[in-house]
Amino acid sequence: MRVLTVNPGSSSLKLSLVDGGVVTADEHIAEWDGVTRRELEEFAAAQPSVDAVSVRIVHGANRAAPTVLDEDVLADLRGQVPLAPLHQPRSLSLARQALDLPGRMPVVGCFDTAFHVGLPDQAATYPLPRSWRDRYGIRRYGFHGLSLAYATRAAAEVLGEPVRRLRLVCCHLGAGASVTAVVGGRSADTSMGFTPLDGVAMATRCGSIDPGIPLYLQREHGFTASDVEQALNHDSGLAGLSGTGGDVRDVLALRAKGDPDARLALDVYLHRLRREIAAQAVSAGKPDAVVLTGGVAEHQPELRAELFGDTLLGVRIDAVRNRGTGDRLISEESSTPAVLVACREEKELARLCEEVLTGLAGAGPPVFRHGRKADP
Repeated sequence: MRVLTVNPGSSSLKLSLVDGGVVTADEHIAEWDGVTRRELEEFAAAQPSVDAVSVRIVHGANRAAPTVLDEDVLADLRGQVPLAPLHQPRSLSLARQALDLPGRMPVVGCFDTAFHVGLPDQAATYPLPRSWRDRYGIRRYGFHGLSLAYATRAAAEVLGEPVRRLRLVCCHLGAGASVTAVVGGRSADTSMGFTPLDGVAMATRCGSIDPGIPLYLQREHGFTASDVEQALNHDSGLAGLSGTGGDVRDVLALRAKGDPDARLALDVYLHRLRREIAAQAVSAGKPDAVVLTGGVAEHQPELRAELFGDTLLGVRIDAVRNRGTGDRLISEESSTPAVLVACREEKELARLCEEVLTGLAGAGPPVFRHGRKADP
């Protein structure tokens, strides 16, 4: 099956064609305005044939599996826009465009939250009034599920162990960042919560803060809810600390020149990550390995080494492996394993799309192993 995958980020768009688990074409728009239609239409038109479209949708509420999209489903998913304002409108706009592509091929929505639907109650439940939780659906949803699902399987291959036997701490480090305890291939705890604002510090998002801060700003200084939402989503994290746009490469470059704000920004960023990795190790219960994925993790070897230092979970980064290529161990043989996995959400999008559509056709889902077909 030839699947066109659509992966919108908070400021970018990645389009790929995946044929039998192999990426045969892709286009990455690093600065995407979230509005224009031509990118998806032109990419689809350039492909010799497309059987289906698979769209990454950040927030699927309590949906535990991908869904074939139609107008009713899209209307329902708009209810999650306030919970993921950077991502959800872009995903739904692209899904709507995909439904109008020539050929009217099926469009499948794949949800980042689905990986976390089975979170244990003690991890998913906020200590808030029951009426709030029941009436407004307030719970820890978790995000980055497509990346985590792929990284978990890929890491198991590197480690030579079946997924069901592994206890992992998985770090998705990109413009958005989260840390998740994965036990037997399932999410056991995660740093992001009701919205993608929660957890560690990110490029422009604040991560966890005292909830009294926005209340104080609104009550005592006249901030509106929109003012606070804008600042926490767009003007915080590395951007707010360093005075840059939040790209970690820019912050690293400034720190190398001795900029004190950039130094503080990275100190806070790494401190929050280390603290969350340690917390998720408790939830995983003596993890077998730490897994790193996402653009920042993939492309910043010095930052990877700095993150672990000499003490974090017994991981010692191997200088040679850390400079290598491909999915691999980057730790010393005698240390807790650290595995680096390239982020391949497009392969997970295609895999899930094939499972849904093949299942609807009445056949068993195809089995893929790390981008190539495997024996069932």
